[in-house]
Amino acid sequence: MRRTSVALLALATVLLGAVPASAVSADTGGGTGKGWEPAPSAPWDVTAGVRCDFPVHGEPVVDEVVQRVLDTYPDGSAKRVAYKGDLVVRVTNTGTGASYDADASGTAVVDYRTDGSQFWSVRGPVLVGVGENGGNLPRGLYIIDGVYTLDIGSTGYKTVTMASGTQDDLCARID
Repeated sequence: MRRTSVALLALATVLLGAVPASAVSADTGGGTGKGWEPAPSAPWDVTAGVRCDFPVHGEPVVDEVVQRVLDTYPDGSAKRVAYKGDLVVRVTNTGTGASYDADASGTAVVDYRTDGSQFWSVRGPVLVGVGENGGNLPRGLYIIDGVYTLDIGSTGYKTVTMASGTQDDLCARID
């Protein structure tokens, strides 16, 4: 399992359409200092054809993710949030039982926009799900690792812009 001084995230329902998310700030304290609160990820399921050609179940097996609100809108709703902590999600092909423990312990800060869109500034691995014609990646489940941004439009369209890094196709791992 990867550990970094600024560990991150559990990607949310918005990213997988059913999977909670997390991200982290550049806090080097390594602990849960003032303002950090638990941000647990829930188990999720997607039917065949939504992300992979087969049905998939995801469940955190390690979830030490916390969040901290960095900025709010005048109404008190979150504008910018940092998430951090170790996250490993067991991704299972429910048709065959094949599974893979995906490390999604990277770093990120999420800007929540008033139109429902989000902008993620990420360093490290994050679990991202993309539907058919739902982003600049093909339909699938990925661990994206490196330095990059993830722009989630108000329609849910996901644009990953890599500065450097890799993409690991989880559907292929558990096919």
